[in-house]
Formats: sequence, C-alpha cells, structure tokens
Amino acid sequence: MTYSHVKDMSVIQRLFVLRSVAIAVQLLTVLGVYFLMSLKIALMPLLAVIGVELLFHVASIIFFKQRQAGNIAILCQVLADVFFLTVLMSLSGGATNAFVSLLLLPIVIAAVSLPAKLLIIISSSAVVAYSLLLLNMPEHTMHQMDMSNHFIGMWANFLLSVIVVTIVVGAMAKLITNRERAISLQREEQLRSEQLLALGVASAQVTHQLATPLSNLQLLFDELSEDYPDDVAVRAMAQPLSQCANQLGYFRTLATSIRENKKELISVNELVDEITDAVALQFVQTKLEVNLKTSEQDMQLELVSDAMLLPALLNLVQNGIKSNLKTGADKLTMLVKVENAKLFLEIRDFGSGLNPNSGRLGEQLVKSDSGLGMAMLLSNTTLERLGGDLRLVNHQEQGAIAHVSLPLKVN
Repeated sequence: MTYSHVKDMSVIQRLFVLRSVAIAVQLLTVLGVYFLMSLKIALMPLLAVIGVELLFHVASIIFFKQRQAGNIAILCQVLADVFFLTVLMSLSGGATNAFVSLLLLPIVIAAVSLPAKLLIIISSSAVVAYSLLLLNMPEHTMHQMDMSNHFIGMWANFLLSVIVVTIVVGAMAKLITNRERAISLQREEQLRSEQLLALGVASAQVTHQLATPLSNLQLLFDELSEDYPDDVAVRAMAQPLSQCANQLGYFRTLATSIRENKKELISVNELVDEITDAVALQFVQTKLEVNLKTSEQDMQLELVSDAMLLPALLNLVQNGIKSNLKTGADKLTMLVKVENAKLFLEIRDFGSGLNPNSGRLGEQLVKSDSGLGMAMLLSNTTLERLGGDLRLVNHQEQGAIAHVSLPLKVN
C-alpha cells in the first residue's frame, strides 16, 4: 500500500487497517506466550475474546462499506477497542501485564481523529479501564514483595502519559488540520485569482478588438446619416452604436480605476440611489422595490467603494431579472439595513430559485442554467476585496435572495 493510498483513506478505513494489524498481533502474542514461553494464561478465554473482536471488526467493515462514518461512529469504534484491550488485559495479568500501556494507542488514534470533547471521553475511559485493572488485582499479588506501591506508581505514570498524549498529540493534530485547511483555502484562492486574471485578459483583448470595427461602423453611420437622414433603419442604428461606444468608454475608465486601485468613500444613501438609478436606466421593464429598515442617520454612514462595486451589485440584479423571466415576474425587492457596523443588502427575485447543483455559484466557475456563473464570481470577488460577503439562498416561498454585507466606516 503506497503513501498516496494511505493518505486518500478515510479515518474509519485507517482505523480498520490498524485494528486488523492489532488483532493479528494479539493472536500471535497469545499463541507465542502460551506455546513458546510456556506461561500459564487463560488461552481459551483469550482466544474467545479475540474471536468476538474479530467478528465485531468484520461487522463494522461491512456496515461502513456503503456509509459515511461521523465522529460519533468513530468514537464508538475507539471505545470498543478500549473495551477489548481491557478484557484481554484482565484475563492475562491485569495491571501487571507488560502490555498494559497499549491502552494509550486508542487515545493517540482519537487525538488525530476526533474533536477535543470526544478525545476527553476516550482518555477518561482508558484511565477508568486501567484503574479497574488495578483495583481488581488479587490481594496476594498486591502484597507479594510489597509491590503495591510499584503498581500504584505504574498507574500514576499511565495517568501522566494519558494527560501528555491528550494535550500534546491533540494540539499537534489540531494544528496540522488547521494548516491543511489554510493551504486548501489558499490553493482555492490562487485558482480563483488565475481564473479572474484570465477573464480580465480576455475581456481587455475583446474590447481592444471591438474598438476598431466599432469606429468603422460609426464612420459608416455618419455617412449614411448625411445621405439618408430620414431613413428609419439608419436612425434606428444611432442608439445601439451610442450604447456600444459608451460601454467601451466605461470599460476603459473602469480598467484605469482598477489599475490605479482608486477607492472612495460613499454613503449608504448614495449607494442605494446609484443602484436604483442604474436599474431604472438599464432595466426599464423591471420594478425595484427598496425597503429601508434603518434610520436616516445610519443612511449617512460611509463605506469604502471602488469602480467595481456598482457593477458587482448590478450583476446580482441582472441575475435576478433573468430568473424572473422563467416565471414572468417583473419585480425585484431590495432590503437595506445597518447592523453592527455593517451594511446588509438583500436582493430578492421571484423566479424559480437556485439550482441545488449550483452550491458553489459565486465561489468559482460552475456551470449554471445560463453559463458558468462568471458574473456571480466577479461580484463575489469584488465584495470580498472590499471586506464584504455574498451568500445566495432560496427564498422559502419563491425565488432566491442574494445576501450582501459590506463593512462601514465608523468614527
């Protein structure tokens, strides 16, 4: 079995592998001690316990073959290991058994597999098991050669070892887990940055390539306007060409602002007005109802904005409008409230809601009903860059809600 295979195994699978090895070692040890060392041990009871442990092990493998094992299931499995080890020790010398320190192994396994609360349960069970083995020792064994102090010292040493393993190994396991999680998040962030960079380069290239043919079309339109000033088709070309030119100019301004990292402070009231004005101009067929759940004083609080904030919020509006088309709705609602030095915007549509398969929409490029979720990714990235957050959830009645939060500058 290679290292990569071991790394890909789940916690319960690794536990089963370790138990398989442990059962084999237990069986060989019992047979070796009885036949090779000629020591008097309860052979049949020991073999019976190992047999029961083997049956439990096989049943557990079958049970979890098609199931996911949670923390409680792993806790029960490790407690079972403590129980079987305790029974085996009680049948082969109890606290005098040279292998009694094996009770530390379930604690080590729990330290790297379970949360701190469940680890304490395993540690406590191991201490209780050792204590019971010590208390149930025969009197003649305790008094022979005055060994009682020695056995009590072994118990104290075991207790100290349990505490050290629980604290040190548990802390190291938590540190490693947090580090792996941080590395995973950093890897996702790097991948998303690469995707955004590729989108930016592609957008700039397309804009540059469109500039020349658009200029040519504008020249042709000017000539046609002079030759056919009253032609309906010629006059119909004026507005689309003007919109294209304005959008290209806006994109150049936007690119310059992003390159120079220009930021400004705007009030909540100004941001809400910009959103409502932009929706009224760009989406004339849609009615945006604004519900202010905040005081006039809070509406004057300021937040950090840049050139991408308004387009990011309009992407959410446009996404809601596209969703409305599926149900014939023509209305969006936007709830505005200020709490705990944050601005909260809730933009709701009345469409068919989010696809359950689009759970990571906004976090990375994922296939959606109308594309790859590129607009949502750009919106989420912009909000995160400004210290904000975006969550997409389905409304309990109809449609979906985009929850936006942005930090406010509080003096």
